[in-house]
Amino acid sequence: MAESFYHFLMRYRHPKPNDEIHVFANEAYHDHSFPKTSSDYHQISSYLELNGTYLNNMRIFDEAWELYLIHKS
Repeated sequence: MAESFYHFLMRYRHPKPNDEIHVFANEAYHDHSFPKTSSDYHQISSYLELNGTYLNNMRIFDEAWELYLIHKS
């Protein structure tokens, strides 16, 4: 089974975040409703648009998603 986006994102958790993706990963970790098993862009994007108040901009998700796609290939 392919690694979910959430599990990929957790590689970027950091106690002293130094960029927006680290902050995103830390905040997603604390978001107990995050779709942790999903690998579906539209499902995760929709969730974040409605519930991701910790994201200043959806661009951050898109950048993390691009890294995820590179990792999967």
